[in-house]
Amino acid sequence: MINGQIRDKEVRLIGTDGEQLGIMSAREAQAMADEAGLDLVKISPKAVPPVCKIIDYGKYRYELSRKEKDARKKQKVIEVKEVRMSPNIDTNDLNVKVASARKFLEKGNKVKVSIRFRGRELAHTADSRPMMEDFAQQLSDVAVVDKAPKMEGRFMTMFLAAKK
Repeated sequence: MINGQIRDKEVRLIGTDGEQLGIMSAREAQAMADEAGLDLVKISPKAVPPVCKIIDYGKYRYELSRKEKDARKKQKVIEVKEVRMSPNIDTNDLNVKVASARKFLEKGNKVKVSIRFRGRELAHTADSRPMMEDFAQQLSDVAVVDKAPKMEGRFMTMFLAAKK
Protein backbone atom coordinates (compact mmCIF):
# COMPACT_ATOMS: atom_id res chain seq x y z
CA MET A 1 0.00 0.00 0.00
CA ILE A 2 1.22 3.45 -0.83
CA ASN A 3 0.21 7.04 -0.06
CA GLY A 4 -3.61 7.44 0.05
CA GLN A 5 -4.23 3.68 0.29
CA ILE A 6 -2.94 3.63 3.88
CA ARG A 7 -6.04 3.88 6.10
CA ASP A 8 -4.53 3.15 9.54
CA LYS A 9 -4.96 5.71 12.34
CA GLU A 10 -1.40 5.39 13.65
CA VAL A 11 1.76 4.22 11.93
CA ARG A 12 5.41 3.82 12.93
CA LEU A 13 7.37 6.00 10.52
CA ILE A 14 10.86 5.40 9.20
CA GLY A 15 12.56 8.30 7.44
CA THR A 16 14.46 8.40 4.14
CA ASP A 17 17.81 7.65 5.84
CA GLY A 18 16.39 4.72 7.81
CA GLU A 19 16.04 6.61 11.09
CA GLN A 20 13.00 6.05 13.33
CA LEU A 21 10.69 9.08 13.35
CA GLY A 22 8.29 7.54 15.90
CA ILE A 23 4.59 6.73 16.00
CA MET A 24 2.26 9.29 14.43
CA SER A 25 -1.01 9.52 12.56
CA ALA A 26 -1.10 8.40 8.94
CA ARG A 27 -2.05 11.95 7.87
CA GLU A 28 1.05 13.45 9.50
CA ALA A 29 3.23 10.76 7.94
CA GLN A 30 1.68 11.44 4.52
CA ALA A 31 2.28 15.18 4.96
CA MET A 32 5.97 14.52 5.77
CA ALA A 33 6.29 12.30 2.68
CA ASP A 34 4.65 14.94 0.48
CA GLU A 35 6.95 17.60 1.92
CA ALA A 36 9.97 15.46 0.99
CA GLY A 37 8.51 14.84 -2.49
CA LEU A 38 8.52 11.06 -1.93
CA ASP A 39 5.99 8.30 -1.29
CA LEU A 40 4.71 6.82 1.96
CA VAL A 41 4.92 3.02 1.64
CA LYS A 42 3.57 0.48 4.13
CA ILE A 43 6.49 -1.92 4.67
CA SER A 44 5.13 -4.16 7.45
CA PRO A 45 1.31 -4.20 7.54
CA LYS A 46 1.02 -6.95 10.20
CA ALA A 47 3.00 -5.03 12.87
CA VAL A 48 1.21 -3.07 15.59
CA PRO A 49 1.22 -0.22 14.65
CA PRO A 50 2.01 -0.85 10.95
CA VAL A 51 5.45 0.26 9.78
CA CYS A 52 5.63 2.82 6.98
CA LYS A 53 8.67 4.25 5.25
CA ILE A 54 9.27 7.40 3.23
CA ILE A 55 10.89 6.29 -0.04
CA ASP A 56 10.74 6.80 -3.80
CA TYR A 57 8.30 4.00 -4.71
CA GLY A 58 9.37 3.72 -8.37
CA LYS A 59 13.01 3.30 -7.36
CA TYR A 60 11.99 0.78 -4.68
CA ARG A 61 10.07 -1.35 -7.21
CA TYR A 62 12.98 -1.18 -9.67
CA GLU A 63 15.48 -2.38 -7.04
CA LEU A 64 13.16 -5.25 -6.05
CA SER A 65 12.89 -6.38 -9.69
CA ARG A 66 16.69 -6.21 -10.07
CA LYS A 67 17.17 -8.38 -6.96
CA GLU A 68 14.67 -10.96 -8.26
CA LYS A 69 16.37 -11.02 -11.66
CA ASP A 70 19.81 -11.53 -10.08
CA ALA A 71 18.44 -14.33 -7.88
CA ARG A 72 17.01 -16.07 -10.97
CA LYS A 73 20.36 -15.78 -12.76
CA LYS A 74 22.27 -17.36 -9.88
CA GLN A 75 19.92 -20.27 -9.31
CA LYS A 76 20.85 -23.62 -10.85
CA VAL A 77 18.07 -25.72 -12.34
CA ILE A 78 18.67 -29.42 -11.80
CA GLU A 79 17.33 -31.47 -14.68
CA VAL A 80 16.53 -35.18 -14.60
CA LYS A 81 18.17 -36.95 -17.52
CA GLU A 82 17.02 -40.46 -18.42
CA VAL A 83 19.11 -43.44 -19.47
CA ARG A 84 16.95 -46.26 -20.91
CA MET A 85 18.04 -49.86 -21.30
CA SER A 86 16.54 -53.24 -22.03
CA PRO A 87 17.01 -56.28 -19.75
CA ASN A 88 19.16 -58.13 -22.31
CA ILE A 89 21.69 -55.31 -22.86
CA ASP A 90 25.24 -56.30 -23.76
CA THR A 91 28.28 -55.34 -21.65
CA ASN A 92 29.69 -52.76 -24.08
CA ASP A 93 26.28 -51.14 -24.54
CA LEU A 94 25.94 -50.97 -20.76
CA ASN A 95 29.36 -49.27 -20.54
CA VAL A 96 28.23 -46.65 -23.10
CA LYS A 97 25.12 -45.96 -20.99
CA VAL A 98 27.28 -45.68 -17.86
CA ALA A 99 29.54 -43.17 -19.64
CA SER A 100 26.59 -41.01 -20.72
CA ALA A 101 25.13 -41.13 -17.19
CA ARG A 102 28.56 -40.12 -15.80
CA LYS A 103 28.58 -37.12 -18.16
CA PHE A 104 25.10 -36.05 -16.97
CA LEU A 105 26.09 -36.42 -13.31
CA GLU A 106 29.26 -34.38 -13.76
CA LYS A 107 27.16 -31.54 -15.18
CA GLY A 108 25.15 -31.59 -11.93
CA ASN A 109 21.98 -33.26 -13.24
CA LYS A 110 20.12 -36.18 -11.71
CA VAL A 111 19.91 -39.39 -13.72
CA LYS A 112 16.90 -41.68 -14.03
CA VAL A 113 18.04 -45.16 -15.03
CA SER A 114 15.20 -47.26 -16.43
CA ILE A 115 14.86 -50.73 -17.88
CA ARG A 116 11.84 -51.37 -20.12
CA PHE A 117 10.37 -54.86 -20.09
CA ARG A 118 8.43 -56.16 -23.09
CA GLY A 119 6.27 -59.25 -23.39
CA ARG A 120 7.82 -62.29 -21.69
CA GLU A 121 10.62 -60.19 -20.20
CA LEU A 122 8.11 -59.11 -17.52
CA ALA A 123 8.28 -62.62 -16.03
CA HIS A 124 12.01 -62.15 -15.28
CA THR A 125 12.18 -58.70 -13.73
CA ALA A 126 14.15 -59.96 -10.70
CA ASP A 127 17.10 -60.84 -12.99
CA SER A 128 17.54 -57.13 -13.85
CA ARG A 129 17.94 -55.85 -10.30
CA PRO A 130 21.63 -56.92 -10.13
CA MET A 131 22.21 -55.07 -13.42
CA MET A 132 20.82 -51.88 -11.86
CA GLU A 133 22.98 -52.35 -8.76
CA ASP A 134 26.02 -52.91 -11.01
CA PHE A 135 25.16 -49.70 -12.89
CA ALA A 136 25.08 -47.77 -9.60
CA GLN A 137 28.32 -49.47 -8.48
CA GLN A 138 30.15 -48.35 -11.64
CA LEU A 139 29.09 -44.76 -10.93
CA SER A 140 29.70 -44.89 -7.15
CA ASP A 141 32.69 -42.51 -7.44
CA VAL A 142 30.51 -39.65 -8.80
CA ALA A 143 26.97 -40.61 -7.74
CA VAL A 144 24.81 -41.85 -4.90
CA VAL A 145 21.55 -43.77 -5.26
CA ASP A 146 18.73 -41.28 -4.68
CA LYS A 147 15.93 -43.85 -5.07
CA ALA A 148 16.59 -47.57 -5.11
CA PRO A 149 15.49 -49.74 -8.09
CA LYS A 150 11.72 -50.16 -8.11
CA MET A 151 9.18 -51.62 -10.53
CA GLU A 152 6.66 -49.14 -11.93
CA GLY A 153 4.45 -50.83 -14.50
CA ARG A 154 6.65 -52.10 -17.36
CA PHE A 155 9.68 -50.13 -16.13
CA MET A 156 12.21 -50.68 -13.37
CA THR A 157 13.55 -47.27 -12.39
CA MET A 158 16.35 -45.98 -10.18
CA PHE A 159 17.43 -42.38 -9.54
CA LEU A 160 21.05 -41.32 -9.13
CA ALA A 161 22.22 -37.94 -7.82
CA ALA A 162 25.68 -36.41 -8.02
CA LYS A 163 27.86 -36.65 -4.91
CA LYS A 164 28.40 -33.35 -3.15
